Amino acid sequence: MAERAFLKRLPDSERWRLDAEADGLARLAAAGAIRVPRILGQGTSGGESWLELELFDLRVPDAGSDARMGAALARLHAVTGSRYGLERDNAIGATPQPNAPSDVWPDFWRDRRFGFQLDLALENGHGGRFQDRGRRLLERVPAFFGGYRPLPSLLHGDLWAGNRAMLADGTPVVFDPAVYYGDREADLAMTRLFGGFGARFYEAYASEWPLDSGADLRTDLYNLYHVLNHLNLFGGGYRAMAESMIDRLLATAGP
Repeated sequence: MAERAFLKRLPDSERWRLDAEADGLARLAAAGAIRVPRILGQGTSGGESWLELELFDLRVPDAGSDARMGAALARLHAVTGSRYGLERDNAIGATPQPNAPSDVWPDFWRDRRFGFQLDLALENGHGGRFQDRGRRLLERVPAFFGGYRPLPSLLHGDLWAGNRAMLADGTPVVFDPAVYYGDREADLAMTRLFGGFGARFYEAYASEWPLDSGADLRTDLYNLYHVLNHLNLFGGGYRAMAESMIDRLLATAGP
């Protein structure tokens, strides 16, 4: 019997997205820390590109799987690169994600993440006070780091609850990555943005590799990237959410 598979298709002009996803899954698989779908095939046909992936029988994670997931994520983050970013760009959802490598993490986050999304927001008509406050925060990004110099950890990059699950035996799995090397706090921050990760997940992660004492101060900064991405993709109430986060971060950063 043929193996059941999950097939993703895009127009040939969008093949780069599937290539980037396959590359990200391969990097996560090579780390050997957490289960991801195997790549079964890839190609083009009839003006479309396709990516064939292992089809999992997914379950809603329970507390035991949450704990295993936390420990596995810490082991993934222990895989490090020489610089922040990646040799190739990829995508965060439907948005291109620039990854040009940098030796300075706050600069990478300011220019390749926050600043990139802020520029997109301006193109999408979100100007005025929103941009004024956003540009001020761009200038204050270094204030959130002080002497903190994170290792360039291998990140999933889009780690919300919809991109993780468990198998029938409780094994945690992740998929739909937006991989790059960066501060592990960025992955942890996103797990808190929309919820869905239990207390045992965070406890297990911390037991493997405790976070820096200033991690809470950077949670909004890292999640602002994803909120701005949602604003650029979907509009609606995400602008008010982004504005609130920017104001809160500016108040934290000081004059």
